[in-house]
Amino acid sequence: MDITFRHIERKDNKAIADLIRAVFREFKIDRPGTVYFDPTTDDLYSLFQTPGSIYWIAEDDNKIIGGCGIFPTQNLPEGCGELVKLYLHSSYRRQGIGRQLLEMSIESAKNIGYKQVYLESLPELGKAISLYERAGFRFINCKMGDSGHFGCNIWMMKDL
Repeated sequence: MDITFRHIERKDNKAIADLIRAVFREFKIDRPGTVYFDPTTDDLYSLFQTPGSIYWIAEDDNKIIGGCGIFPTQNLPEGCGELVKLYLHSSYRRQGIGRQLLEMSIESAKNIGYKQVYLESLPELGKAISLYERAGFRFINCKMGDSGHFGCNIWMMKDL
């Protein structure tokens, strides 16, 4: 296994959207108010051309196996970006790849100039939530910003 990490390219749109939706079906969270139905999921390359954003792709032998990014979600506090779309193909979990994607995204957030990183999640993604906690994210009791993902009910923050 030779994992490559790189920035998203236009040609990645279909493969990363398919992966994200497969993960949502796997955990039975493919419901309204989530990324599953978000139209931007089908064109992440264009979305991540937004200033203040970055999206990392993980590939193995030219096959997209995961991704994670930082996005300047509207109406977040000044100096705060959102950790978004951390998903990994099931056969690549528990190998440190998700942690690497998370760390790369946090480092990117620092380089962009963010002072905090916010995220939204769901209880069904318990292993990811544990990963976030180990990375220094803490639970907060309210939604922040306007992600449009009203189906999420776990919110976390990390000071950089």
